Amino acid sequence: MGTNGSTMLQPLRQGLPPLDPAAVSDAATCALPAHYEAVGEARGFTRTTLDGWGTGERTDDVCLVVSELVTNALRHALPSAAPARSDHCPPVRLHLLRWAERLVCAVRDPSRETPVTRDAEDDFSAESGRGLFLVDSFSDGWGWHPLAGSLGGKVVWALFRLPMTAQARAD
Repeated sequence: MGTNGSTMLQPLRQGLPPLDPAAVSDAATCALPAHYEAVGEARGFTRTTLDGWGTGERTDDVCLVVSELVTNALRHALPSAAPARSDHCPPVRLHLLRWAERLVCAVRDPSRETPVTRDAEDDFSAESGRGLFLVDSFSDGWGWHPLAGSLGGKVVWALFRLPMTAQARAD
């Protein structure tokens, strides 16, 4: 766990509305292990972080989207025989960035594969495959970008508009 919003903003800025890195109110990050229990860990980290930030009514939506993004990263972005990685270079990392009226959750993974959404006519009774449909339904926008340099992989992000708080209006 730690904070570092500016590192994640470069790839995100390409597909998001203009977000000034200097205006980030809060940022938090969490390294996630390569096992499915990490989904619950990511959801708990998100809920605790957002409760501390006072984001209120969007918390459940953000937690659902984080669950889907982390599940997708674990299911589709990690090789089936992924070697154990050190804590210094975890396979999946969750980033939460908050501005006065916006929140971005971003999940970094080691794959460069394009996230694929299901078509509306696909079978919605299927056990899986609806993750990005849910991300699209519960967020105010989402996208992905490959990462350059030594990090490699990609970031899949979701944007949430937040109601303006009284404190933010006073600032």
